[in-house]
Amino acid sequence: MNILAFESSCDETAAAVVRDGREILSDCIASQVDIHRIYGGVVPEIASRKHIEAIYALSDEALRRAGLTREDLDAIAVTYAPGLIGAVLVGVNFAKAAALALGLPLIPVHHIRGHIAANYLAYPELEPPFLCLVVSGGHSLIVDVQNYTGFKIMGTTRDDAAGECFDKVARVLGMPYPGGAALDKAAKEGSAGKYKLPVGHVNGSELDMSFSGLKTAALNLIHNAEQKGEALDIPGLCADFSAAVSRTLVPRTMEALRLAGRDKLAIAGGVAANSRIRCDFETACQESGIALYAPPLSLCGDNGAMIGAQAYYEYLAGHTAGQDLNAYATMPLDAAEGYMIR
Repeated sequence: MNILAFESSCDETAAAVVRDGREILSDCIASQVDIHRIYGGVVPEIASRKHIEAIYALSDEALRRAGLTREDLDAIAVTYAPGLIGAVLVGVNFAKAAALALGLPLIPVHHIRGHIAANYLAYPELEPPFLCLVVSGGHSLIVDVQNYTGFKIMGTTRDDAAGECFDKVARVLGMPYPGGAALDKAAKEGSAGKYKLPVGHVNGSELDMSFSGLKTAALNLIHNAEQKGEALDIPGLCADFSAAVSRTLVPRTMEALRLAGRDKLAIAGGVAANSRIRCDFETACQESGIALYAPPLSLCGDNGAMIGAQAYYEYLAGHTAGQDLNAYATMPLDAAEGYMIR
């Protein structure tokens, strides 16, 4: 089954062709990084306009790279939630038009489900059930993947997402957007242990996370040093900040594995590309006898292939939509079926 999939939930316009949920035939991305770098972060209106400019040509490019024609397609898939509403609407409307014009089924895909499914592309042998940690600029979730379309959230952030904290601290340090990657690069040049940073806890919900206190502590440390004219060890601070985020994520995820009785862990989302977090999970899983699945960096960020992968399993489960499909800025991962059209 050849699925043409679109992803436009934030600042990357993406189109891909995926076969049977496991094979990438093409994966094309039109990045907006250079534009948003001017402003230090994503400007939603600009993102929406750039999606409009890029998506038609990108869909043709995805077909060309896959060596297919429109007649070879079996379905159209698209991210319909969550994300920047204007950006998501561009992808949804284009996908609806494509499905109508080609007479093909339309498959709505939850963005976070797509991130989880990126692991199916990297690891053809991976099948549910397993646990997945999804960490990105807007989301931090510990998810029990019970089957391809059945999910249970075991833990989540109560405030900021891990990726948002990386980006904010990097921005205050004067690093270019996207800040998470720049901070990770700086951290590799430093040694952790110089700066004491807190790790948040949520009383009564030990698998839930809190990053706002960590972010505030790091920002206060930076501002205090500036006000006093003191030099900061920026690589050391980046190393300590990365270690603090990892100390929040790793123990909770390992405890969730124990509680769920799973022996397989996948990680997903843009923050899953962070070198310290990947290294700490490799160590923890090796010590615990857990099989770790960490996708290549190219599949950690937003991309169309992950949407095409999950779309295959949504289609098998009967989750298709009509021309009245809408976009949603927010939507719970484990409640997505309630928004399916039929």
